[in-house]
Amino acid sequence: MELRIENMTCGGCARSVTKAIRSVDPNAGIETNPAARLAKVETTASSVALQKVLEDAGYPATTI
Repeated sequence: MELRIENMTCGGCARSVTKAIRSVDPNAGIETNPAARLAKVETTASSVALQKVLEDAGYPATTI
């Protein structure tokens, strides 16, 4: 799935986003692009679960 994460603006943000996603699915495949504010995630977790954990981490996301 692809997520738009407006608050992800740098490499540190991308690491925080990756850490939050991995807390739900440790085996998730994650490709972040802070410049475009996008993350591509291959996971078995639901988009709702990812959106919740990202919002809790300060990175609200929308699926695109």
